[in-house]
Amino acid sequence: TMGEVIWKRDNLKLGIAIGLLVPMLSLVGYYFLRFSAFGFGEYLTALRQNKPLLTGITIPCLLLNVALFTFFVNSKRDKTARGIFAITALYAAIAVIIKFFG
Repeated sequence: TMGEVIWKRDNLKLGIAIGLLVPMLSLVGYYFLRFSAFGFGEYLTALRQNKPLLTGITIPCLLLNVALFTFFVNSKRDKTARGIFAITALYAAIAVIIKFFG
């Protein structure tokens, strides 16, 4: 199937796409688990205004990327893993900047 073909590829662009998409999906999933009583806009505003909440959400979002990075490294798909790592590092840097300077 198409899904199997995508997961078996070794491609930097695929890694970047996965690295960008997974944390966003985690953010939306966290909203439905913990904040669905509020509007999504209110949730995003709360994230911007509450630095500890942002940090608390960033960690599990990035942990999923770390798990995927490990999966791709262990399956010898280093280009895909490199893309995931680059985006994870970028997200982490942005989170640190927002936490301390935002």
